Amino acid sequence: MRKLSFIIILLVSINCFSQNKEILYNFTSVPQSLMTNPGADVKYNWFVGVPLLSGISANEGSSGFSAYDLFANNGVDFNTKLRNVVFSTSRRDKLAINEQIELFSGGFKIGDWQKSAYISFGMYQELDVLAYMPKDPAILALDGNQNYLGKVFNLGDLNMKGEMLSVLHVGYHKNISDKLIVGVRGKIYSSVLNFSSTQNSGYFYTVPGTNSVYNQVIYSNILVNTSGLSNYTNNYSGNAQSDITKKMLFGGDLGIGFDAGLTYYPKKNIQFTASITDVGFISHSKDVKNYSIKGTYNYQGIMPNFSTGTANDIYKEFKAAIPIDTLHSKYTTWRPVKFNSSYQYSFGDGRNSTCNCDGDEFKYKNAVGAQLFAMTTPRTPFMALTAYYRRQVFESLEMKATYTVDSFSYRNIGLGLSTTIGKVNFYMMADNLLEFADVSKAKSMSFQLGLNVIFADKNTPD
Repeated sequence: MRKLSFIIILLVSINCFSQNKEILYNFTSVPQSLMTNPGADVKYNWFVGVPLLSGISANEGSSGFSAYDLFANNGVDFNTKLRNVVFSTSRRDKLAINEQIELFSGGFKIGDWQKSAYISFGMYQELDVLAYMPKDPAILALDGNQNYLGKVFNLGDLNMKGEMLSVLHVGYHKNISDKLIVGVRGKIYSSVLNFSSTQNSGYFYTVPGTNSVYNQVIYSNILVNTSGLSNYTNNYSGNAQSDITKKMLFGGDLGIGFDAGLTYYPKKNIQFTASITDVGFISHSKDVKNYSIKGTYNYQGIMPNFSTGTANDIYKEFKAAIPIDTLHSKYTTWRPVKFNSSYQYSFGDGRNSTCNCDGDEFKYKNAVGAQLFAMTTPRTPFMALTAYYRRQVFESLEMKATYTVDSFSYRNIGLGLSTTIGKVNFYMMADNLLEFADVSKAKSMSFQLGLNVIFADKNTPD
């Protein structure tokens, strides 16, 4: 029962999270790089993504433990492994999952590149999940409070937020000069489902008195907001697929947001980029159900025997002091804001060796750089630092290798490949390659792939 209680606590302690896409960022041979920086230096006449196949990504990460730590077939009892995980982690450790599917996308150029603008558009579905380790509630679920007299258990460890939504977006990209490119993107969010509880507080402690008398104090200030969920938990008899599709097509709770970014060349072979994405909010008013658990209870006396009538009276007193109220109040959630910035140095002549024409625009074969990523979370910001190397392997094949340090891993090596054969562009990216030998021990992994049709500008290098 205690194992089950812990797993339930872990599953409900969920927060909204969008993972770092360090390989895709500034990998401009892939049109989807515009989604990480609307001011990226892309040069296509136009492109169109293959519906449902142009952008597929999934990633997961755990800063505290791996699947191997809990489920390894190594002869260690599961209870022991579970206790080891709980006591070796802290409330700052997190388990993150992100999934995204691009439903459709496209873009086209307006004017020539010296005075041009670029319009991009699309729609994608996204699911974000992040679970912080509920350290103190997990200890209570496993051990109870008998051996922790005097310890104050922090109920604020229960901090959760999660969302499934669709996003319709339109971007505008402008070459201000040979050195500066800027871009903005507007977004309309349609929430399919949401649950949010990020401002919780409370505590529980037990102190011994005299003659086996104990003083137990519980203070709870917990609020759980949900939208789009209650219909599926109360004898639902509808068509879930039809309902979800309707909500994704603006039948859910709506919100707005924007992205902005730039690319700047202080020299031809030196590049600086920066972007801020998902600055926005969603107002939740449909199928809203809130659960309020607020109050204070102080029990003084001998530990009750819960098979007696006296214990039943105590339980009634507890429920009256800390009731679970069901409300239907509107609420607003903010999207996790993400910031990217990079510095890149390019070198090596990457022009086609069959043409040394004076008018042939110079392009670089190699580039090295560093990228900083930061994202807001209900607690401390998530940060990541990436060093990367890009190379034009062949005229139709580009490669990007990355090394990333973040709270999930200090040895995250990633690789991305983008190939364009004729008008067809295919890309594939994955990180934490060192963990592929045994993925059960991996603390973070991600992949991205997609298929596009690209018409490049003949007056610019590919």
